[in-house]
Amino acid sequence: MVFADNNWFDSLPASALVKQQDLLAHRIVPFSSATIGRRIKQNKFPSPIKLSDQITAFRVGDIRQWLDDPVGYGQTDREVD
Repeated sequence: MVFADNNWFDSLPASALVKQQDLLAHRIVPFSSATIGRRIKQNKFPSPIKLSDQITAFRVGDIRQWLDDPVGYGQTDREVD
């Protein structure tokens, strides 16, 4: 599932790092900064990497994994009856 038609994001390698402000500005994710924070705490969105005291960034590959299955992201294996 892709929320934006964005060649910028699609052209990045999976190992690239992007700031949250870029994810929001380019409409890669469909919600606010506060919602991203809540979802990270709930393990429903990828955690950022702390690069310095003032800079955190997300791995593009992690964001793509979330985009492929935003509802199922972070869920452990489900029990099968």
